[in-house]
Amino acid sequence: MSATSDKRVVINKRLKCLPREALEKLSQTELIDKVVQLEAYNFQLRNLLQKKLTEQDKNDEEYSVLFEKDAEEKISKETKISSKMQKQRKFDWSSAHRRHVLLKITYFGWDYQGFACQEDSNDTIESNLFRALSRTCLIESRASSNYHRCGRTDKEVSAFCQVISIDLRSKHPPETQLNPDALLSEIDYCGLLNRVLPKNIQCVAWMPLRSPVYSARFDCISRSYRYYFPKGDLDISAMQEACNLLVRHADFRNFCKMDVHNGVTKYIRNLQSARVQACEERLPNTGYDMYYLEIQANAFLWHQIRCIMAVLLLVGQGKEKPSVISDLLDVDCNPCKPQYTPAIGLPLNLFRCDFRDKTTRSVNHPAGGDANEEAMDTATEETEGSDASDHQEDRDLTNWIYNEENLQKLIENTQCEWTQFSVKSTMIKNVLEQLESLLEENFKPKEKVLAQVILLQDSVKPRQYQPLLERKRCESLENRIEHFVKKQRLIVKNETTTGD
Repeated sequence: MSATSDKRVVINKRLKCLPREALEKLSQTELIDKVVQLEAYNFQLRNLLQKKLTEQDKNDEEYSVLFEKDAEEKISKETKISSKMQKQRKFDWSSAHRRHVLLKITYFGWDYQGFACQEDSNDTIESNLFRALSRTCLIESRASSNYHRCGRTDKEVSAFCQVISIDLRSKHPPETQLNPDALLSEIDYCGLLNRVLPKNIQCVAWMPLRSPVYSARFDCISRSYRYYFPKGDLDISAMQEACNLLVRHADFRNFCKMDVHNGVTKYIRNLQSARVQACEERLPNTGYDMYYLEIQANAFLWHQIRCIMAVLLLVGQGKEKPSVISDLLDVDCNPCKPQYTPAIGLPLNLFRCDFRDKTTRSVNHPAGGDANEEAMDTATEETEGSDASDHQEDRDLTNWIYNEENLQKLIENTQCEWTQFSVKSTMIKNVLEQLESLLEENFKPKEKVLAQVILLQDSVKPRQYQPLLERKRCESLENRIEHFVKKQRLIVKNETTTGD
């Protein structure tokens, strides 16, 4: 990126809400223009919400005020609710103690619109999580909760080990919170949350932290994802050969969806390992054996694993050579990404997160996260680890706290999920066996039908395959940066300039 090598490209943080002092300096005409602009934005947002929200969402208290349907009925209903609310005693946060913790969350994302809260959808993991945290009075508000997430998974993506850092209500004052007795008698955070969370979003464990600024996002040193897939007609050894070429510190702009408009202009990531592994031992030469791709890195770009998987599938099908990985990572020869569709998100799982023992953030660091977080969070490079002789007290991390009853209940819920999908899978497999046997008996085909992988590729199958390096290219990174600088979405600063 020669044009910007000595400069830093950052998002232009124009204030959406001007402070009172700035508003007082505006003329009457400027104020009227601002009011008209805000009303137009609210009108657009209300129309968007009406299209996207379900009936259940529209009945939620936070959204119902936006819709004027059955106004009289709503007014009487609101009157009843307000009188009920007055009778209920409001929680007194002024006398409440708080402690900084990590929460380990597991969820199946195929019924949700992604992890992060969205303006136009109430059906996200994070929305459900914060509703539960507020309902159980574990936090006063999201803004005051010192919240960070480890990863931001997309629509349909699941997680066994999503980790968040947050300040929760505590029974004990800060000076005694790490005492063994205080930990034993602390609020059962997981049990309390799991009673109000959906069964496919559950809290597995919590960990008390010694530092109030420890961040699940910035202090995570590696994230591991698994992408599950059937063998089908794939050459697993060729895919593993391609995986070996991925393990490097390199520019992965050709293996992601560029998020330049959100200020992401650096695409170098440290991919620490990549391997294809069989899920379990099964009979050889069957297309129904299940495998997974496991990738570990310091951080990931938007759709990076899905793009990598799309290319690996082409390698496994024999349409590309494993060396195409090296070609795409050579951004001097291939600065523009070939046009191809990422693999679908449903088989992807955030499987493991590793954290540094001691935070690299200062105590006076702002509590809130960056408003312009990427779809797949980026993190600072891993720093040198603590000396082995360091005392336990020097670590910010402690130990995960599990509860036997909560784990048993979680296993029970997950076994019910397994039963439902395993029954469906077995029924479908039996139908397939019958159909394959009919084909063999009646037509004696030269080759078996092995189309298990087609669904994952999420694209129209062309009559004639066009190699990746011969395809039409996407716009270059430099051109995208220039476009958004002209639009005043991004600004270019000298590298020596400080301050966000």
